[in-house]
Amino acid sequence: MPAALVPRASSGERERLLELFVELCEIESPSQHERAMADAVARRLRAAGLEVEEDGSRTETGSDCGNLLARVPGPEGARTILLCAHLDTVPLDAPIEVAREGGYFHNRNEGILGADNKAAVAAFLIVAERLAAEGASVGVELLFTTCEERALAGAQALERDLLHAEYGFVLDHASPAGELVVAAPTYNRLEASFRGQAAHAGIRPEDGRSAIAAATAAIGALKLGRLDAETTANVGRIEGGTAANVVAERCRVELEARSVDHDRATALASEMIDTITEAASDADCDVETTVDELFRGYRLPRSSPPLVVASAALEDLGIEPRPIATGGGSDASVFNRLGLPCVNVANATERNHEPGERVSTKALATMLDVTFGLVGRSA
Repeated sequence: MPAALVPRASSGERERLLELFVELCEIESPSQHERAMADAVARRLRAAGLEVEEDGSRTETGSDCGNLLARVPGPEGARTILLCAHLDTVPLDAPIEVAREGGYFHNRNEGILGADNKAAVAAFLIVAERLAAEGASVGVELLFTTCEERALAGAQALERDLLHAEYGFVLDHASPAGELVVAAPTYNRLEASFRGQAAHAGIRPEDGRSAIAAATAAIGALKLGRLDAETTANVGRIEGGTAANVVAERCRVELEARSVDHDRATALASEMIDTITEAASDADCDVETTVDELFRGYRLPRSSPPLVVASAALEDLGIEPRPIATGGGSDASVFNRLGLPCVNVANATERNHEPGERVSTKALATMLDVTFGLVGRSA
C-alpha cells in the first residue's frame, strides 16, 4: 500500500485518545484486579458496535476477569492480524491522579502512571472505533490480556484456537519510537528454601545453624547483574528468621536468570543452583531448590512479516526502524512460542514500573498513527 493511502489519525481522534488515556490510567487495575478496567474497555468496544468475548482464563490466573477479545472483520479473503495490549499494571504505591504538564502526562502522586500498557489500550480502542465505523482493509483481532505483569499469565492461559491472526503486534516496550523488539529472553525463576537449626542467639549460638547466613553466603558467591550482552541474573527477594535473638532456622530466596540465548538461560539457572547447593552444604544446612521456566525466548528473522510491516509503518512516518533485543518479556513471547509471529513495538513511554513514569502527548499521537499504519500496511 502506498504511504499516501496509509490512514493517519484525525485531530479529533488525537484529542479523544488523550482524554481516553487519562480515563483509563485513573482506573486502578493491578494484576489480578482488572475487572473495572476490563469493563471500561468492553463498554467502549460494544459502543462501537463490536462483540466482545471474555475467556475463562481467570481460573488459571487468579484474576477477577478473563482476557478480552474483539474482532473487526476484513474483506473476504483478506488476512487477519492481531493487536495486543495488557489491562493490568504493577502494584500501586499511590493513587493515580493524572497530571498534564509540559507536554507530558505523569502521576501527580508518588507512584506509577499506568502508561504501561494503557497507552496502547487507548490507541487500540481509538483505532477500533474507526475500523468498526468505516471498515478495515484486513481483519483485526483486538486482544486485551490480564496478568501480563505476572509472568504473562493471561496470554499463557489463552486458548490458541481463539486466535485466527496470521501475525501480530504488541505495543509494550518503554523505549523510543522506532525500536522493534526482534529478540527477547528465556526467563527462569528460581527459589531456594534453606533450613538450618534454631538456637538461642545469646546463650547457645554454637548449637544453631543459620539459614540466613547460608543464604547470604550463596548470594555472595553468585554472579549477578548483566553477565553479557544477552544475559542477566538477579536476586529479587529474601526472607527468613523469626527474631533477632534466634539463630535463623529458615530462609527463602527468590532469584531469576534470563538470556536471549535459551541454552545460556538454562545453563545459568543450573550454575546458580549448584552455587546455592554448595553454600548450603558448607554451612551445614539443607536447601530445597526449584526452577520454573516462565516464558521462552525468541528471535525473529528480518524477513518476518510483522517486522516487515512494522518497519514500513514507521518509515511512512519518517521514523527509522531499529531492531533490538530486550531483556524484558511481553505477551509477544507467548505468541511467538505458539507459532504466531509477533513483534513488540516500542511505544515511547518512559520509566515504566517507576514512580516517575510518564509519556508525552506527542508519543501518544505517534503511537496512534503507528497503529493505523500497522493495519494499513498489513493490507
